[in-house]
Amino acid sequence: MGSLYSEQGSWLHGWSAGLKLLLMAVLGTGLFLLRSPWLLALAGLGCIVLWCSLGQATRVARKLMLSVLVAALLVAGFHLWMHNHALAASSALRLFCASTLGVALTVSTRPSDLIAVLERLLQPFERLGLDSGRLALQLGLMLRFTEHFFVQWKRLDDAHRLRTGRAGGLRLLAPLTIQMLQTSRRVADALWARLGQ
Repeated sequence: MGSLYSEQGSWLHGWSAGLKLLLMAVLGTGLFLLRSPWLLALAGLGCIVLWCSLGQATRVARKLMLSVLVAALLVAGFHLWMHNHALAASSALRLFCASTLGVALTVSTRPSDLIAVLERLLQPFERLGLDSGRLALQLGLMLRFTEHFFVQWKRLDDAHRLRTGRAGGLRLLAPLTIQMLQTSRRVADALWARLGQ
């Protein structure tokens, strides 16, 4: 599977996965506690500074962030059409900031490090009968498949642009769905072969 993790180092690569997850959780919660569009705008400015400070490490996720910007503008446009200017600004800024924090975490953290942190966090639940290793693996697979979805979409869109000279748009949904189903089947077979014995 493809990954949005960047081998191109940045200052954030040196931080531990646990610390980055904790900061993302705290800052992400803070975004939804803020009510003032001006404070959210300051948070947005901070996220832009964070993104720019990662330099070439963001190259693998630039198209993804462009998609996030388009989505934020669409959300803002809908609320403006409904004559709710404050909600338009706050919704778009929250979406942009939360996505930027998530992508910064993803490009600077190996998936295996995230899974290791999740396993440690879930260990107390073993007293309730939960298998922390299996649950961490499921969460890790969810994260990887989310990454893989965007990586595959980018590849299909690039191939479509080379052939036709324009973006694929909704035409890519069918081939993307087929590729994701094939990948999930291969991963399921591999997991059954390793864990099902």
